[in-house]
Amino acid sequence: MAEDDEKLAAVMGFATFGKKAAMKFDVDKIFEETRRTAREYSEQASASKQSHVSAKDSDDDDDDDDDNEPAPKPAAKPVLKPTTRPVAGPARPVPTKQLEENTDDNDDELIGPPLPPGFEINPDSEDDVTSRGGADDAGHQLEDAAGRGEGDSDEDDDEGVEESESDAFDNKFPISHEVTLNHGTKPVSALGLDPSGARLITGGYDYEVQLWDFGGMDSTLKSFRTIRPCQSHQICSLQYSNTGDAILVAAGNAQAKVLDRDGYEQLECPKGWQYIADMRKTEGHIAMLNGACWHPRTKEHFLTCSNDCTLRLWNAFDKKKPQFQVIKARDRQGRKSAVTACAFSRDGKLIAGASQDGSLLMWKSGGPYISPSIANYEAHTRGAGTTCICFAHDNHTVITRGGDDTLKLWDIRSFKSPVGVVSDLYNLFPMTDCIFSPDEHMIVTGVSVKKEPGVENKGMLLFYNKELTKVHELTVSDASVVRCLWHPKLNQIMVGCADGKAKIYFSPKYSIRGAKMSVTKKKQKQETFEIVSQTARIITPHALPLFRDDKTQSLKRKREKDRLDPVKSRKPQLPVGKKGAGGRLGVGSSLAAYVRKTAAVESVEEVDPREALLKYAKEAAENPHWISPAYKDTQPKPIFQAEEEEQED
Repeated sequence: MAEDDEKLAAVMGFATFGKKAAMKFDVDKIFEETRRTAREYSEQASASKQSHVSAKDSDDDDDDDDDNEPAPKPAAKPVLKPTTRPVAGPARPVPTKQLEENTDDNDDELIGPPLPPGFEINPDSEDDVTSRGGADDAGHQLEDAAGRGEGDSDEDDDEGVEESESDAFDNKFPISHEVTLNHGTKPVSALGLDPSGARLITGGYDYEVQLWDFGGMDSTLKSFRTIRPCQSHQICSLQYSNTGDAILVAAGNAQAKVLDRDGYEQLECPKGWQYIADMRKTEGHIAMLNGACWHPRTKEHFLTCSNDCTLRLWNAFDKKKPQFQVIKARDRQGRKSAVTACAFSRDGKLIAGASQDGSLLMWKSGGPYISPSIANYEAHTRGAGTTCICFAHDNHTVITRGGDDTLKLWDIRSFKSPVGVVSDLYNLFPMTDCIFSPDEHMIVTGVSVKKEPGVENKGMLLFYNKELTKVHELTVSDASVVRCLWHPKLNQIMVGCADGKAKIYFSPKYSIRGAKMSVTKKKQKQETFEIVSQTARIITPHALPLFRDDKTQSLKRKREKDRLDPVKSRKPQLPVGKKGAGGRLGVGSSLAAYVRKTAAVESVEEVDPREALLKYAKEAAENPHWISPAYKDTQPKPIFQAEEEEQED
């Protein structure tokens, strides 16, 4: 057997065919080689460092002697180049010769984490990096990248600052381009955008709600659906839910509605009984709504406020009894006060309501709702009302827009007085908005047009910073600005005007999707159809009976048709009912009707009654039958009464 294995190994070329030989390592030899390599590496590193220091000192002396001579051109900065890097595997021992070669370039080694895959260091470059604008290689590269160096003039610096400021301005205010959507002729009193920014919804004083789809809309800018959800009531508020699948509608009636994404009704809140004094006992509002908003965290809950001096919480999923909480708004003396605006904080832990008496009240969402947790009863002028409340994401900064032509910034941690106030902002509508920018560095609000003799005012959109210093003002149109909305994803500003138009402002550089998609789409060509005049006479010969082909009918069809014909089917006459018809007397249930039917004889010929009696006169005289035989014995000769002569007066 061993001989066969040797022959097979000789033929196949395997020296150790059929044997398993283990590798042998000399541990002492490996340790000795490692110690020697480390010693050599440390000696060479120290020698190279000393040589580098001496060379640097000599270069400094040469620079002092030759100040007038131009400085030599520095080497290039280390460049990262893509390369094909092998797949990582187990570590291999490094040969001693390779370590000796690498000690010469010890200073060129990078300190820190390893380079990403596909990059390597150019061995001919140096990694000395100094400050920007210097004479070294890094400074030159930064000069080339920025377009100017240390020797540039101050004018170039000023131009660069102006360019950077303009870029920042365009970034914060996407107002370079404008798109106008025609809602109608009456003021646009409500605006809403879904979270993704795909659809816009507008409502106005014309009782209509229009839905706009940016993805399906072309350059004609027409809405794809128009509805009247609340019949003849002005739309006060429109808002998409957090998931974008529902729309909350509040109008001039007492019943809020929830629509689906396409505008079909899903829920209608019940109306309360107006004869009940305690508003907590009613199932809904009894007066017109002023606003509504969704809960920021719970998608099925929403809040409404009304002129019946209450705020109510609803559950959109409970269609039998959607209302689950009623909050009464009272003034300082405990009297009822109509609620003109409402809002949730960003985390949903606070419920805010503004009353007609100028107070600003806040309750904790978990209750109790007997008295407000935070209150300021002199936030705005009494009787003017508050048109809008908006919370920042820090949940303690609030802005309010009042009917007293003011914009106020509040901090609920010190709620006695506002942080800042802006006055002389003319407000004509009870739903004028004030909002934060997406980064919350700016505050935006609209201004109504004040009609003054000899003064031409325009609707403005004003931008303020957190210190309520005016940063920019945008002229929107000749009509008042009612609603405004700044979408964080699209970076576009939507504005609703009093002339029935909704305007969208965007920047081609910093805005995405939205109106940019619709503007770039060309109008679809419609197929043209030829319309024939209705006055012209159309003759179709094949429709005339002369040219009509008699189709062969089946025998069954023919019998069914003949059965309906009374002549062909020889249908007998039906018995006459109570009423006669066709000359036939009706059969009655009385005796007179029976005698009339059996004994009455119809006389066809016309007979004179006198002649009919006189033909029996001769027979009656010759053969009396009734009267004469009775007086035959007693008075054979008839005696008649003599006629008396009339006495003349």
